[in-house]
Amino acid sequence: MSLGLFFEEKNRVLRVAELALAIKQLLESEVPLLWVRGEISNLVKAASGHYYFSLKDDQAQVRCVMFRHKNQLLSNSLGNGQQIEVLAAATLYEQRGDFQLTVEQVRPAGQGVLYERFAQLKLKLQSEGLFDAARKRPLPRHPERIGIVTSLQAAALRDVLATLRGRQPGVPVVLYPAPVQGTGSAEQIAAALRSASQRKECDVLIVCRGGGSIEDLWAFNEEVVARAIAASAIPVVSGVGHETDFTIADFVADERAPTPTAAAQRVAPDRHALLRTLRDLAQHLRRAQRNRLQNAIQTADYLQRRLVHPAQQLQYRAQQLEQLRQRIQRAYAYRKQHRHWQWQALAQRLRAASGGSSRLQDRQANLAARLGNAMRMLHMQQSARVENIAQHLALLDPAQVLARGYSMVQDADGRVVSDAGGLAVGAELRITFASGWARTEVKERGGK
Repeated sequence: MSLGLFFEEKNRVLRVAELALAIKQLLESEVPLLWVRGEISNLVKAASGHYYFSLKDDQAQVRCVMFRHKNQLLSNSLGNGQQIEVLAAATLYEQRGDFQLTVEQVRPAGQGVLYERFAQLKLKLQSEGLFDAARKRPLPRHPERIGIVTSLQAAALRDVLATLRGRQPGVPVVLYPAPVQGTGSAEQIAAALRSASQRKECDVLIVCRGGGSIEDLWAFNEEVVARAIAASAIPVVSGVGHETDFTIADFVADERAPTPTAAAQRVAPDRHALLRTLRDLAQHLRRAQRNRLQNAIQTADYLQRRLVHPAQQLQYRAQQLEQLRQRIQRAYAYRKQHRHWQWQALAQRLRAASGGSSRLQDRQANLAARLGNAMRMLHMQQSARVENIAQHLALLDPAQVLARGYSMVQDADGRVVSDAGGLAVGAELRITFASGWARTEVKERGGK
Protein backbone atom coordinates (compact mmCIF):
# COMPACT_ATOMS: atom_id res chain seq x y z
CA MET A 1 0.00 0.00 0.00
CA SER A 2 1.33 3.47 -0.92
CA LEU A 3 1.72 6.48 1.35
CA GLY A 4 -1.01 8.29 -0.62
CA LEU A 5 -3.59 5.74 0.47
CA PHE A 6 -2.40 6.03 4.07
CA PHE A 7 -2.73 9.82 4.06
CA GLU A 8 -6.20 9.73 2.51
CA GLU A 9 -7.53 7.83 5.51
CA LYS A 10 -7.94 10.40 8.31
CA ASN A 11 -7.00 9.48 11.87
CA ARG A 12 -5.32 6.26 10.65
CA VAL A 13 -2.49 5.08 12.87
CA LEU A 14 0.25 3.31 10.91
CA ARG A 15 2.29 0.44 12.13
CA VAL A 16 6.06 0.88 11.76
CA ALA A 17 6.26 -2.00 9.27
CA GLU A 18 3.56 -0.39 7.13
CA LEU A 19 5.35 2.94 7.10
CA ALA A 20 8.71 1.34 6.28
CA LEU A 21 7.19 -0.70 3.44
CA ALA A 22 5.42 2.33 1.97
CA ILE A 23 8.60 4.44 2.05
CA LYS A 24 10.61 1.60 0.47
CA GLN A 25 8.09 1.25 -2.36
CA LEU A 26 8.09 5.01 -2.87
CA LEU A 27 11.90 5.14 -3.10
CA GLU A 28 12.18 2.17 -5.45
CA SER A 29 9.43 3.41 -7.78
CA GLU A 30 10.27 7.11 -7.87
CA VAL A 31 14.09 7.24 -7.66
CA PRO A 32 15.83 5.78 -10.74
CA LEU A 33 19.28 4.14 -10.91
CA LEU A 34 21.91 6.85 -10.43
CA TRP A 35 25.66 7.29 -10.12
CA VAL A 36 26.93 8.43 -6.72
CA ARG A 37 30.52 9.43 -5.90
CA GLY A 38 32.18 9.12 -2.49
CA GLU A 39 34.82 7.52 -0.27
CA ILE A 40 34.53 3.97 1.05
CA SER A 41 34.45 3.54 4.81
CA ASN A 42 33.42 0.82 7.28
CA LEU A 43 33.84 -1.85 4.59
CA VAL A 44 32.68 -5.29 5.74
CA LYS A 45 33.04 -8.42 3.59
CA ALA A 46 30.49 -10.84 5.03
CA ALA A 47 30.91 -14.61 5.06
CA SER A 48 27.99 -14.79 2.62
CA GLY A 49 30.11 -12.88 0.08
CA HIS A 50 28.09 -9.66 0.29
CA TYR A 51 29.85 -6.29 0.77
CA TYR A 52 28.56 -3.73 3.28
CA PHE A 53 30.10 -0.26 3.46
CA SER A 54 29.38 3.44 3.75
CA LEU A 55 29.89 5.97 1.00
CA LYS A 56 30.75 9.38 2.39
CA ASP A 57 32.04 12.85 1.57
CA ASP A 58 32.79 15.79 3.87
CA GLN A 59 29.10 16.57 4.44
CA ALA A 60 27.12 13.32 4.45
CA GLN A 61 27.25 9.54 4.19
CA VAL A 62 24.94 6.74 3.04
CA ARG A 63 24.96 3.01 3.77
CA CYS A 64 25.53 0.69 0.79
CA VAL A 65 25.21 -3.02 0.08
CA MET A 66 26.69 -4.89 -2.88
CA PHE A 67 25.51 -8.48 -3.16
CA ARG A 68 27.83 -11.33 -4.04
CA HIS A 69 26.60 -11.92 -7.60
CA LYS A 70 27.50 -8.28 -8.36
CA ASN A 71 30.82 -7.91 -6.55
CA GLN A 72 32.17 -11.08 -8.21
CA LEU A 73 32.32 -9.03 -11.43
CA LEU A 74 34.71 -6.45 -9.96
CA SER A 75 38.12 -6.27 -11.65
CA ASN A 76 39.73 -4.74 -8.50
CA SER A 77 38.86 -5.38 -4.87
CA LEU A 78 37.36 -2.61 -2.75
CA GLY A 79 39.12 -1.02 0.22
CA ASN A 80 38.52 1.68 2.79
CA GLY A 81 39.57 5.15 1.68
CA GLN A 82 39.02 4.50 -2.01
CA GLN A 83 37.27 7.17 -4.02
CA ILE A 84 34.68 5.40 -6.17
CA GLU A 85 31.54 5.96 -8.20
CA VAL A 86 28.66 3.51 -7.82
CA LEU A 87 25.59 2.86 -9.95
CA ALA A 88 22.94 2.10 -7.35
CA ALA A 89 19.22 1.97 -6.57
CA ALA A 90 17.83 3.85 -3.54
CA THR A 91 15.90 1.65 -1.11
CA LEU A 92 15.08 1.20 2.60
CA TYR A 93 16.25 -1.67 4.83
CA GLU A 94 12.98 -2.26 6.67
CA GLN A 95 14.31 -4.21 9.67
CA ARG A 96 16.40 -1.25 10.82
CA GLY A 97 14.63 1.54 8.98
CA ASP A 98 17.95 2.53 7.32
CA PHE A 99 18.08 4.32 4.00
CA GLN A 100 20.67 2.56 1.79
CA LEU A 101 21.92 2.10 -1.74
CA THR A 102 21.89 -1.29 -3.50
CA VAL A 103 25.04 -1.14 -5.65
CA GLU A 104 25.01 -2.56 -9.20
CA GLN A 105 28.37 -1.33 -10.59
CA VAL A 106 31.56 0.24 -9.22
CA ARG A 107 34.26 2.25 -10.97
CA PRO A 108 37.12 4.48 -9.75
CA ALA A 109 36.06 8.06 -9.24
CA GLY A 110 36.58 10.24 -12.29
CA GLN A 111 36.57 7.39 -14.80
CA GLY A 112 33.15 8.31 -16.09
CA VAL A 113 34.43 11.65 -17.36
CA LEU A 114 37.56 10.04 -18.79
CA TYR A 115 35.57 7.37 -20.57
CA GLU A 116 33.32 10.01 -22.08
CA ARG A 117 36.34 11.97 -23.35
CA PHE A 118 37.83 8.73 -24.68
CA ALA A 119 34.65 7.86 -26.60
CA GLN A 120 34.26 11.37 -28.05
CA LEU A 121 37.87 11.52 -29.30
CA LYS A 122 37.66 8.00 -30.69
CA LEU A 123 34.52 8.86 -32.65
CA LYS A 124 36.08 12.08 -33.95
CA LEU A 125 39.31 10.48 -35.17
CA GLN A 126 37.48 7.51 -36.60
CA SER A 127 35.25 9.80 -38.66
CA GLU A 128 38.40 11.45 -40.02
CA GLY A 129 39.71 8.06 -41.21
CA LEU A 130 42.69 7.84 -38.82
CA PHE A 131 41.71 4.28 -37.87
CA ASP A 132 41.19 3.02 -41.43
CA ALA A 133 43.03 -0.17 -42.33
CA ALA A 134 43.89 1.30 -45.74
CA ARG A 135 46.28 3.81 -44.18
CA LYS A 136 48.07 1.21 -42.04
CA ARG A 137 51.63 0.56 -43.25
CA PRO A 138 53.32 -2.85 -43.14
CA LEU A 139 56.21 -3.24 -40.74
CA PRO A 140 59.69 -3.90 -42.18
CA ARG A 141 60.58 -7.59 -42.03
CA HIS A 142 64.22 -6.95 -41.09
CA PRO A 143 64.65 -3.44 -39.65
CA GLU A 144 68.18 -2.05 -39.63
CA ARG A 145 67.45 0.33 -36.74
CA ILE A 146 64.61 0.42 -34.19
CA GLY A 147 63.35 3.51 -32.36
CA ILE A 148 61.64 3.55 -28.94
CA VAL A 149 59.50 6.37 -27.54
CA THR A 150 59.09 5.92 -23.77
CA SER A 151 60.39 7.07 -20.40
CA LEU A 152 63.98 6.32 -19.35
CA GLN A 153 62.65 5.13 -15.98
CA ALA A 154 59.89 2.93 -17.42
CA ALA A 155 60.02 -0.76 -16.60
CA ALA A 156 58.62 -1.33 -20.08
CA LEU A 157 61.88 0.04 -21.55
CA ARG A 158 63.92 -2.64 -19.80
CA ASP A 159 61.53 -5.34 -21.04
CA VAL A 160 61.69 -4.06 -24.62
CA LEU A 161 65.50 -3.77 -24.63
CA ALA A 162 65.87 -7.25 -23.13
CA THR A 163 63.56 -8.69 -25.75
CA LEU A 164 65.39 -6.91 -28.60
CA ARG A 165 68.80 -8.11 -27.31
CA GLY A 166 67.52 -11.67 -27.18
CA ARG A 167 65.97 -11.58 -30.65
CA GLN A 168 68.23 -9.21 -32.63
CA PRO A 169 71.33 -8.21 -30.62
CA GLY A 170 73.01 -6.71 -33.68
CA VAL A 171 70.25 -4.20 -34.51
CA PRO A 172 70.94 -0.67 -33.13
CA VAL A 173 68.27 0.92 -30.95
CA VAL A 174 67.59 4.67 -30.80
CA LEU A 175 65.77 6.00 -27.73
CA TYR A 176 63.54 9.07 -27.90
CA PRO A 177 62.86 9.77 -24.18
CA ALA A 178 59.57 11.25 -23.03
CA PRO A 179 57.57 10.98 -19.80
CA VAL A 180 54.64 8.61 -20.21
CA GLN A 181 52.56 9.85 -17.26
CA GLY A 182 51.69 13.13 -15.63
CA THR A 183 51.06 16.71 -16.66
CA GLY A 184 52.46 17.62 -20.08
CA SER A 185 53.46 14.03 -20.88
CA ALA A 186 51.20 13.84 -23.94
CA GLU A 187 52.85 16.89 -25.54
CA GLN A 188 56.35 15.50 -24.88
CA ILE A 189 55.42 12.09 -26.34
CA ALA A 190 54.09 13.86 -29.45
CA ALA A 191 57.30 15.92 -29.68
CA ALA A 192 59.42 12.76 -29.47
CA LEU A 193 57.37 11.18 -32.25
CA ARG A 194 57.78 14.25 -34.46
CA SER A 195 61.53 14.30 -33.79
CA ALA A 196 61.90 10.65 -34.76
CA SER A 197 59.82 11.22 -37.91
CA GLN A 198 61.95 14.20 -38.95
CA ARG A 199 65.31 12.53 -38.27
CA LYS A 200 64.30 9.35 -40.17
CA GLU A 201 67.10 7.34 -38.64
CA CYS A 202 64.91 4.32 -37.81
CA ASP A 203 62.89 1.86 -39.85
CA VAL A 204 60.18 1.37 -37.21
CA LEU A 205 59.09 3.05 -33.96
CA ILE A 206 57.81 1.48 -30.73
CA VAL A 207 55.63 3.66 -28.47
CA CYS A 208 55.26 1.88 -25.14
CA ARG A 209 54.70 1.95 -21.41
CA GLY A 210 53.63 -0.59 -18.78
CA GLY A 211 50.16 -1.19 -17.41
CA GLY A 212 48.23 1.02 -15.03
CA SER A 213 44.90 2.67 -14.40
CA ILE A 214 43.09 4.67 -17.03
CA GLU A 215 44.52 7.82 -15.47
CA ASP A 216 48.06 6.40 -15.74
CA LEU A 217 47.59 5.58 -19.43
CA TRP A 218 45.72 8.77 -20.27
CA ALA A 219 48.62 10.46 -22.10
CA PHE A 220 48.13 7.91 -24.89
CA ASN A 221 44.46 8.90 -25.16
CA GLU A 222 45.27 12.53 -25.95
CA GLU A 223 44.58 13.92 -29.42
CA VAL A 224 48.06 15.42 -29.79
CA VAL A 225 49.66 11.96 -29.45
CA ALA A 226 47.17 10.37 -31.84
CA ARG A 227 47.84 12.97 -34.54
CA ALA A 228 51.61 12.69 -34.08
CA ILE A 229 51.38 8.93 -34.64
CA ALA A 230 49.18 9.44 -37.70
CA ALA A 231 51.61 11.99 -39.16
CA SER A 232 54.73 9.88 -38.54
CA ALA A 233 56.80 9.08 -41.64
CA ILE A 234 57.93 5.86 -39.90
CA PRO A 235 55.63 2.89 -39.15
CA VAL A 236 54.57 2.93 -35.49
CA VAL A 237 53.81 -0.02 -33.19
CA SER A 238 51.81 0.77 -30.05
CA GLY A 239 52.59 -1.35 -26.97
CA VAL A 240 50.78 0.43 -24.16
CA GLY A 241 49.56 -1.25 -20.98
CA HIS A 242 48.39 -4.81 -20.62
CA GLU A 243 46.51 -6.99 -23.10
CA THR A 244 43.11 -5.77 -21.88
CA ASP A 245 44.08 -2.09 -22.11
CA PHE A 246 43.10 -0.15 -25.21
CA THR A 247 44.10 3.45 -25.94
CA ILE A 248 43.56 5.85 -28.82
CA ALA A 249 47.22 5.32 -29.74
CA ASP A 250 46.45 1.62 -30.37
CA PHE A 251 43.78 2.49 -32.94
CA VAL A 252 45.90 5.07 -34.80
CA ALA A 253 49.18 3.09 -34.83
CA ASP A 254 50.08 0.95 -37.82
CA GLU A 255 49.97 -2.09 -35.54
CA ARG A 256 48.85 -2.66 -31.96
CA ALA A 257 50.72 -5.01 -29.61
CA PRO A 258 49.07 -6.19 -26.38
CA THR A 259 52.19 -5.45 -24.26
CA PRO A 260 55.55 -3.67 -24.66
CA THR A 261 57.32 -7.03 -24.86
CA ALA A 262 54.94 -8.12 -27.63
CA ALA A 263 55.70 -4.87 -29.48
CA ALA A 264 59.43 -5.72 -29.41
CA GLN A 265 58.61 -9.18 -30.71
CA ARG A 266 56.58 -7.70 -33.58
CA VAL A 267 59.36 -5.44 -34.88
CA ALA A 268 62.37 -7.74 -34.36
CA PRO A 269 62.31 -11.23 -35.88
CA ASP A 270 63.71 -13.94 -33.63
CA ARG A 271 67.32 -14.57 -34.66
CA HIS A 272 67.12 -18.13 -33.37
CA ALA A 273 64.13 -18.77 -35.62
CA LEU A 274 65.97 -17.10 -38.51
CA LEU A 275 69.04 -19.24 -37.86
CA ARG A 276 66.87 -22.36 -37.80
CA THR A 277 65.30 -21.27 -41.07
CA LEU A 278 68.75 -20.65 -42.57
CA ARG A 279 69.94 -24.06 -41.39
CA ASP A 280 66.86 -25.69 -42.88
CA LEU A 281 67.39 -23.83 -46.16
CA ALA A 282 71.09 -24.75 -46.22
CA GLN A 283 70.26 -28.39 -45.59
CA HIS A 284 67.62 -28.29 -48.30
CA LEU A 285 70.12 -26.67 -50.67
CA ARG A 286 72.73 -29.33 -49.92
CA ARG A 287 70.20 -32.07 -50.56
CA ALA A 288 69.11 -30.41 -53.79
CA GLN A 289 72.75 -30.04 -54.95
CA ARG A 290 73.50 -33.65 -54.03
CA ASN A 291 70.43 -34.91 -55.88
CA ARG A 292 71.25 -32.78 -58.90
CA LEU A 293 74.86 -34.05 -58.96
CA GLN A 294 73.68 -37.66 -58.68
CA ASN A 295 71.19 -37.14 -61.50
CA ALA A 296 73.95 -35.58 -63.65
CA ILE A 297 76.26 -38.54 -62.96
CA GLN A 298 73.53 -41.02 -63.91
CA THR A 299 72.75 -39.04 -67.06
CA ALA A 300 76.44 -39.01 -68.02
CA ASP A 301 76.67 -42.79 -67.50
CA TYR A 302 73.59 -43.32 -69.63
CA LEU A 303 74.93 -41.08 -72.41
CA GLN A 304 78.31 -42.80 -72.22
CA ARG A 305 76.63 -46.15 -72.76
CA ARG A 306 74.84 -44.75 -75.78
CA LEU A 307 78.03 -43.20 -77.23
CA VAL A 308 79.25 -45.20 -80.32
CA HIS A 309 82.58 -44.94 -82.22
CA PRO A 310 82.19 -43.28 -85.66
CA ALA A 311 83.58 -46.39 -87.43
CA GLN A 312 80.98 -48.57 -85.69
CA GLN A 313 78.32 -46.06 -86.57
CA LEU A 314 79.35 -46.15 -90.29
CA GLN A 315 79.38 -49.95 -90.28
CA TYR A 316 75.91 -49.99 -88.69
CA ARG A 317 74.58 -47.57 -91.31
CA ALA A 318 76.13 -49.64 -94.12
CA GLN A 319 74.37 -52.74 -92.80
CA GLN A 320 71.09 -50.85 -92.73
CA LEU A 321 71.58 -49.75 -96.36
CA GLU A 322 72.31 -53.31 -97.46
CA GLN A 323 69.19 -54.57 -95.70
CA LEU A 324 67.10 -51.90 -97.39
CA ARG A 325 68.55 -52.78 -100.82
CA GLN A 326 67.68 -56.45 -100.34
CA ARG A 327 64.16 -55.61 -99.20
CA ILE A 328 63.63 -53.43 -102.31
CA GLN A 329 64.83 -56.21 -104.62
CA ARG A 330 62.53 -58.76 -102.97
CA ALA A 331 59.60 -56.39 -103.13
CA TYR A 332 60.23 -55.65 -106.84
CA ALA A 333 60.48 -59.36 -107.73
CA TYR A 334 57.29 -60.20 -105.80
CA ARG A 335 55.36 -57.35 -107.43
CA LYS A 336 56.54 -58.40 -110.90
CA GLN A 337 55.43 -62.01 -110.33
CA HIS A 338 52.09 -60.86 -108.89
CA ARG A 339 51.38 -58.73 -111.99
CA HIS A 340 52.23 -61.69 -114.23
CA TRP A 341 49.71 -63.85 -112.38
CA GLN A 342 47.05 -61.14 -112.72
CA TRP A 343 47.60 -60.87 -116.47
CA GLN A 344 47.24 -64.65 -116.90
CA ALA A 345 43.96 -64.71 -114.95
CA LEU A 346 42.50 -61.87 -117.01
CA ALA A 347 43.48 -63.57 -120.28
CA GLN A 348 41.71 -66.79 -119.24
CA ARG A 349 38.53 -64.89 -118.28
CA LEU A 350 38.60 -63.03 -121.62
CA ARG A 351 38.88 -66.24 -123.61
CA ALA A 352 36.00 -67.77 -121.64
CA ALA A 353 33.86 -64.69 -122.19
CA SER A 354 34.41 -64.63 -126.01
CA GLY A 355 33.39 -68.32 -126.39
CA GLY A 356 29.95 -67.82 -124.73
CA SER A 357 28.81 -64.67 -126.62
CA SER A 358 26.62 -66.62 -129.12
CA ARG A 359 24.72 -68.28 -126.29
CA LEU A 360 24.10 -64.90 -124.78
CA GLN A 361 22.69 -63.56 -128.07
CA ASP A 362 20.25 -66.52 -128.44
CA ARG A 363 19.09 -66.05 -124.86
CA GLN A 364 18.56 -62.32 -125.44
CA ALA A 365 16.43 -62.99 -128.56
CA ASN A 366 14.32 -65.53 -126.66
CA LEU A 367 13.72 -63.10 -123.81
CA ALA A 368 12.74 -60.32 -126.27
CA ALA A 369 10.14 -62.57 -127.93
CA ARG A 370 8.70 -63.60 -124.59
CA LEU A 371 8.49 -59.96 -123.50
CA GLY A 372 6.57 -58.98 -126.68
CA ASN A 373 4.02 -61.76 -126.17
CA ALA A 374 3.52 -60.80 -122.54
CA MET A 375 2.94 -57.14 -123.50
CA ARG A 376 0.31 -58.04 -126.10
CA MET A 377 -1.51 -60.34 -123.70
CA LEU A 378 -1.54 -57.67 -120.96
CA HIS A 379 -2.90 -55.10 -123.43
CA MET A 380 -5.78 -57.37 -124.44
CA GLN A 381 -6.69 -58.07 -120.81
CA GLN A 382 -6.70 -54.37 -119.88
CA SER A 383 -8.77 -53.41 -122.94
CA ALA A 384 -11.45 -56.00 -122.07
CA ARG A 385 -11.55 -54.75 -118.49
CA VAL A 386 -11.97 -51.13 -119.60
CA GLU A 387 -14.82 -52.08 -121.92
CA ASN A 388 -16.59 -53.98 -119.15
CA ILE A 389 -16.32 -50.96 -116.76
CA ALA A 390 -17.69 -48.64 -119.49
CA GLN A 391 -20.77 -50.87 -119.90
CA HIS A 392 -21.42 -50.79 -116.16
CA LEU A 393 -21.09 -46.99 -116.10
CA ALA A 394 -23.57 -46.68 -118.98
CA LEU A 395 -26.13 -48.73 -117.06
CA LEU A 396 -25.72 -46.44 -114.03
CA ASP A 397 -26.00 -43.17 -116.01
CA PRO A 398 -29.18 -41.22 -114.86
CA ALA A 399 -29.65 -39.94 -118.42
CA GLN A 400 -30.11 -43.53 -119.64
CA VAL A 401 -32.72 -44.10 -116.92
CA LEU A 402 -34.60 -40.96 -117.95
CA ALA A 403 -34.44 -42.05 -121.59
CA ARG A 404 -36.44 -45.13 -120.68
CA GLY A 405 -39.37 -42.87 -119.61
CA TYR A 406 -38.49 -42.10 -116.03
CA SER A 407 -38.22 -38.53 -114.62
CA MET A 408 -36.60 -36.88 -111.54
CA VAL A 409 -38.70 -34.72 -109.19
CA GLN A 410 -37.07 -31.99 -107.00
CA ASP A 411 -38.63 -29.60 -104.46
CA ALA A 412 -38.07 -25.80 -104.39
CA ASP A 413 -34.75 -26.32 -102.47
CA GLY A 414 -33.39 -28.73 -105.10
CA ARG A 415 -33.82 -31.88 -102.98
CA VAL A 416 -34.89 -35.05 -104.82
CA VAL A 417 -38.42 -36.11 -103.86
CA SER A 418 -38.84 -39.86 -103.46
CA ASP A 419 -41.83 -39.88 -101.07
CA ALA A 420 -45.11 -38.02 -101.66
CA GLY A 421 -45.87 -38.07 -97.97
CA GLY A 422 -43.46 -35.19 -97.45
CA LEU A 423 -45.14 -32.86 -100.01
CA ALA A 424 -47.63 -30.17 -99.20
CA VAL A 425 -50.55 -29.23 -101.47
CA GLY A 426 -49.57 -26.15 -103.48
CA ALA A 427 -45.81 -26.83 -103.26
CA GLU A 428 -43.79 -26.16 -106.40
CA LEU A 429 -41.87 -29.02 -107.96
CA ARG A 430 -39.29 -29.26 -110.73
CA ILE A 431 -39.47 -32.28 -113.01
CA THR A 432 -36.43 -33.24 -115.05
CA PHE A 433 -36.96 -35.41 -118.20
CA ALA A 434 -34.53 -37.11 -120.53
CA SER A 435 -34.77 -33.95 -122.56
CA GLY A 436 -35.68 -30.71 -120.75
CA TRP A 437 -37.52 -29.94 -117.55
CA ALA A 438 -40.84 -28.42 -116.32
CA ARG A 439 -42.24 -26.75 -113.20
CA THR A 440 -45.52 -27.87 -111.64
CA GLU A 441 -47.59 -27.42 -108.54
CA VAL A 442 -48.99 -30.13 -106.22
CA LYS A 443 -52.78 -30.23 -106.54
CA GLU A 444 -53.36 -33.45 -104.73
CA ARG A 445 -51.26 -36.14 -103.11
CA GLY A 446 -51.80 -39.66 -101.99
CA GLY A 447 -49.89 -42.57 -100.59
CA LYS A 448 -49.82 -46.34 -100.46
